[in-house]
Amino acid sequence: MLLSILLLWLCVFFIILQLKSRRPKNFPPGPFVLPVLGNLLHMSLENPLKDFERLRKTYGDVYSLFIGPKPAVVISGLKAMKEALVTKATDFAGRPQDLFVNDTTQRKGVILADYGSSWRDHRRFALMTLRDFGLGKNSMEDRIHGELQYIINTLEKSAGKPFSPQLMFHNAASNIICQVLFGTRYEYDDDFIKVIVQCFTENAKIANGPWAMLYDSLPMIRSLPLPFMKAFKNVETCQGLAIGLLNEHKKTRVPGDPRDFMDCYLDELDKRGDDGSSFSEQQLTMYALDLHFAGTDTTSNTLLTGFLYLMTYPHIQERCQREIDEVLGGKDRACFDDRHNMPYVQAVIHEIQRIANTVPLSVFHCTIKDTELMGYSIPKGTLIIPNLTSVLNEEGQWKFPNEFNPENFLNDQGEFVKPDAFMPFSAGPRMCLGEGLARMELFLITVTLLRKFKFIWPEDAGEPDYTPVYGVTLTPKPYPMRVQVRATQ
Repeated sequence: MLLSILLLWLCVFFIILQLKSRRPKNFPPGPFVLPVLGNLLHMSLENPLKDFERLRKTYGDVYSLFIGPKPAVVISGLKAMKEALVTKATDFAGRPQDLFVNDTTQRKGVILADYGSSWRDHRRFALMTLRDFGLGKNSMEDRIHGELQYIINTLEKSAGKPFSPQLMFHNAASNIICQVLFGTRYEYDDDFIKVIVQCFTENAKIANGPWAMLYDSLPMIRSLPLPFMKAFKNVETCQGLAIGLLNEHKKTRVPGDPRDFMDCYLDELDKRGDDGSSFSEQQLTMYALDLHFAGTDTTSNTLLTGFLYLMTYPHIQERCQREIDEVLGGKDRACFDDRHNMPYVQAVIHEIQRIANTVPLSVFHCTIKDTELMGYSIPKGTLIIPNLTSVLNEEGQWKFPNEFNPENFLNDQGEFVKPDAFMPFSAGPRMCLGEGLARMELFLITVTLLRKFKFIWPEDAGEPDYTPVYGVTLTPKPYPMRVQVRATQ
């Protein structure tokens, strides 16, 4: 009797779950949904990018999946992406607030903040402050060139022998944003930079990995001591470091005379007083870590991808060097404006960004009201996954969608052109805050290093493996490089 009642209740429970997981009327189509698990079995937990493409071929550019009992809509292709992120930008500008990444960051910062006055105020403040600290101005170029000297010294010491560039590029990107945020740079063997870069790298892999997907799908496992707990510890470690920097700034700052982003935020706190706004010291520490992570991982992984391809496509590297030598002539150093006279180098850097596909699923969005997309009804609060991979590789948008070829960004006259489908920084109001800094870094670092060095794939390194490691950001597998100082500079 007891067993019969138990089985009956289990049946009722599964029926309720199944009804809960049904697609609403006119919702985008998708695969059959299992109770509790949703569509977990339809995707590889290690790397679902190929599964998203497979499902797109079956269900179209707008389809739905269930992450556990929660419905999600995957957007693919330029037409659907532009409708969601540009034409109906406000409708799709929310951020889901019940995922693993929100819990690790305690719902603070600017990247994952929900759409509203707090997000708008903090984004406006960041854009204004970053602009004042030299985005697009000479002072930012000076910071990048200053860090470039440390990269050059590292490469000169390694000339002629195989060398692994992973840490060098991660540390250099970290230092450039550190100078903007905290007014300081760190030696490449400094514990601060080693710890923070390691935490960022680990969390980027965990956040889009299998354990995070299980965390999002099965709320009952969230308090268990499983591998995703490592991400919480990493955030705690980084917060401790950020609080240390904050306390130091509070002791040494001169109000009204800011040295960096952190000082500017503290000045803003003084101005606001107790006005009930969302500006606070707790918000500042996570905000600074947000910007530090965004400014480190994406740029360093794009540079790593770039030099992997430049080494293994030597004819492209040589053509870049000819253009650089011709344009720079006897100039001491490159400036960002030189890009206008380097169409081929511009095309190569943009092709590197396209092929690197550094943030393949962007940052998840959610709808802030009931809306429509490509004729489908999308209820308020629906999780939205922008599949940027589909746009950066879309047939019909690119001359050579599936190969590394700078011709994707050159017209018949050899002039640089940027197709609409180039959106590695996403689009709309949630577009990457640091796009200006990233573009400047990629250009100045690539041009300066190609002017000074020849990059060679070591003969004994075997065949290059272009398959990236999946995570929030795609990272090239570790590889060796050999450098020679060029005779003509």
